[in-house]
Amino acid sequence: MKNKIKNINFKEKYGPYALVAGGSDGLGAAYAEALACRGLNLVLIARRKDQMEATAVRLKEKYNIDVKTIAADLAEFEKTKDLITKLKVQIGLLVYNAAYAPIGLFENISEEQLSMASAVNVRAPLLLAKLLSAPMILNKRGGIILMSSLAGAQGSPKLAAYAATKAFNAVLAEGLWKELKPHGINVIGCCAGAILTPGYQAAVASAERTAESEGSTKKAAPGALQASDVAEITIKALGKRPVVIPGVVNKIARFVLTRLVSRKAAINIMSKNTGGLS
Repeated sequence: MKNKIKNINFKEKYGPYALVAGGSDGLGAAYAEALACRGLNLVLIARRKDQMEATAVRLKEKYNIDVKTIAADLAEFEKTKDLITKLKVQIGLLVYNAAYAPIGLFENISEEQLSMASAVNVRAPLLLAKLLSAPMILNKRGGIILMSSLAGAQGSPKLAAYAATKAFNAVLAEGLWKELKPHGINVIGCCAGAILTPGYQAAVASAERTAESEGSTKKAAPGALQASDVAEITIKALGKRPVVIPGVVNKIARFVLTRLVSRKAAINIMSKNTGGLS
């Protein structure tokens, strides 16, 4: 009974629809499920239409909700904006989970890749927050979840551009948390560590193969969490603080890297963790 009441209150605060950007699989799908079980209808946006449609069908059947899908490249914001506007549904919660991460030495990353990282990781969440917060302000309710990363707490070699974009999202979330709170809108930035998504696991497997060929070892980062856990922790923290760091190990890592060691030392520590990425 208590959970039912909580879900009703959650839907009244953040419903009737939540938009999940990057909602086809992995963490995006975990957010979608966590919101669906709370009674919210969904708008999923992703490039991979087949995976997204499969997620939509599963959630519709399991939770008896409405799920709308938009197959779009978030780097093309004007097209995405047009498709969202045409839906004519009330969106009370934005979850921006989409990201593009060019991996490797900066000298080897192309201008096209850097432009894509900027468009998907910075421009799209910034403009989506602007687009969707306007009706939230009028309605005096709503929420925004922006995914950041522990990589964005300091320079992260081989992830330099990605880390910089994630720093942007954390700072944006903090500013909007204060600005939009008087309008009844809750904002939170999730500074996550490693998440056991299909993409991350594939990257670790590749790094392990590379390390093995070089006679060394490479394992998943300590404190790696299930996507469902990250989604639940973040949603439960919404409205309570401007930033959440899921996982005890990740909290300790963040504290050490930002409070106990010098900036130089923090960058060198990250370099040891990201050096095997390719």
